[in-house]
Amino acid sequence: MNYLTVENLSKTYGEKLLFENITFGIDKGQKVALIARNGTGKTTMINIIMGSEIPDSGTVTMRNDIRVSYLPQNPLFADHLSVIDAILNSDNEFILAIKNYEAILDEIHIQNLTSTTDHPELNKKLEQAIHKMDSLSAWDFESRIKEVLSRLKITNINQPVVELSGGQRKRLALAKVLIEDTDLMILDEPTNHLDIEMIEWLEDHLSKQNLSIILVSHDRYFLDNVCNEIMELETGNMFRYKGNYAYYLEKKQERLDNEKIELERAQNLYRKELDWMRRMPQARTTKSKARIDAFYELQEKAGRRPDNDNVNLQVSETRIGGKILEMNNVSKSFGDFVAVDDFTYTFKRGERIGVCGKNGVGKTTFINLINGTLRHDRGKISLGQTIVVGYFSQESMQLKEDKRVVDAVKDVAEYVRLGKAELSAAQFLAHFGFSHSVQYNNVSMLSGGERRRLQLLMVLMKNPNFLILDEPTNDLDIQTLNALEDFLNDFKGCLLIISHDRYFLDNLTDHLFVFEGEGKIKDFPGNYTEYALYKKKAEARLKKAEKPKKEALKPATNSETLRKPTYKESREFEALEIEISQLESEKKLLLDKMNGGEGTPDDFANYGIRYAEIESLLETKTNRWMELAELFM
Repeated sequence: MNYLTVENLSKTYGEKLLFENITFGIDKGQKVALIARNGTGKTTMINIIMGSEIPDSGTVTMRNDIRVSYLPQNPLFADHLSVIDAILNSDNEFILAIKNYEAILDEIHIQNLTSTTDHPELNKKLEQAIHKMDSLSAWDFESRIKEVLSRLKITNINQPVVELSGGQRKRLALAKVLIEDTDLMILDEPTNHLDIEMIEWLEDHLSKQNLSIILVSHDRYFLDNVCNEIMELETGNMFRYKGNYAYYLEKKQERLDNEKIELERAQNLYRKELDWMRRMPQARTTKSKARIDAFYELQEKAGRRPDNDNVNLQVSETRIGGKILEMNNVSKSFGDFVAVDDFTYTFKRGERIGVCGKNGVGKTTFINLINGTLRHDRGKISLGQTIVVGYFSQESMQLKEDKRVVDAVKDVAEYVRLGKAELSAAQFLAHFGFSHSVQYNNVSMLSGGERRRLQLLMVLMKNPNFLILDEPTNDLDIQTLNALEDFLNDFKGCLLIISHDRYFLDNLTDHLFVFEGEGKIKDFPGNYTEYALYKKKAEARLKKAEKPKKEALKPATNSETLRKPTYKESREFEALEIEISQLESEKKLLLDKMNGGEGTPDDFANYGIRYAEIESLLETKTNRWMELAELFM
């Protein structure tokens, strides 16, 4: 069943062509990711589908009998609403019934009543509300609301929306979309402003839902685990890949290889035809005219350049001395909230540290202590004399909207050293993927992702040797993320990353600072995937340990015999731990190869097959490990 049809859609902004004659459809059950470089029209296309922008040409047709939910990149709410009113602001009959029921309960609470028996009118309202909830089976719907709010850490439902931060508003809008009873869900960057725990829950939630999804996201693990099709907007055209992100990487490389071969053939044929055109006699026969027309078509084809979506990030690094950064017994609190408690650590040359933990536990405070924008309460922070800190904040850089992009860069430096070469501001911008036309546009014309890329290059212009990246993946497209990862892998200085992007953390970090709450910071020796497995094991042990003592001490019966693991089970348990670790390593290696474009098309086909096998094996072996773990608790 077709839910959405887009036919011959075109859109330009001034001289910039975003897309031309794009046609595609979304059927029931399809979960599609829309990916593209920043500024090439992803959000514009979503806005056209939702009717908030008008295309230059083409049509968008949506089935009349389906319900559509939409999460914009920057959601808007009326400031006078409370959180609960914003969530329940819908004509959905389930929500109206719940809203009425909750309003009556609030009235009972306000009047401090223990019973409504002596208030006939209120009692009648309550009975009618309960009957309506029963008739709609809305109690399950209310449970869904409570689960979604709990998972997204929305606790104060009576708080005015005007008091919420941008990230809180995005989570509020996401909660509203997830709560609504819908057929087609359109999500623009849903993982922004979520911590890893929230992302993993959302990933699991969406993958289990029987609905259609159009998703714009740069989170590669999220795309892999949720979507069954990838649509890529590139050079004004749309390319579709029937599979997840790993499959897309394989098939895109095949397409690019084929296009390169076709271009080389066209260029070889063009040279022959050009020679014929120069030697051709003046007489114009019908046959020669057809060949001339074909020549000009061939000339256009041979003149095309393969699309180079790589952003090359390479800058000089300031020499780094022996002393990097020392933190001794550092503490920082805000009233009763303890962000950092008695933290001691000596940073080493070339160290790559990931910082993770739930939102609001003190990660950004920790970064601000290091970069000097916040003063610690106790302890000592000592920075080496040769250290140049580059700080890429999650907050967008404030630039004058009416200033040209190239002039904004010139305000930082007229010339930038890149290796042994010295580049002008315009050359440096071109090196980072900003075309000449974009450079001379005003800052106000940049997309959100282009602004983040501009912010990144302005940080790197200072040639830092200690890089602090606070949520660097927000709003950056996948191509820029791949380039950033390549640059950071070659970076010789010290690296500190706060990120909710598990793929990014896995590729770049040697160990993690895990914020556990109440100022406690755990130094974990491994990347995020290794930490997630460790945490799963720890939770299994804790769950077993929390069983009531009387249950543990209960004498065994004929039907329930307590036993210890056999020798064979002990050996199997040990072997599984090794096998799971090896499979995780092989999985990471495969992802690196696919992202790096290593291998032939046949290699990529084998990569995809092996990747699917590993995913299946990991699930089976982890489940078996959990079963055996119960015997060792």
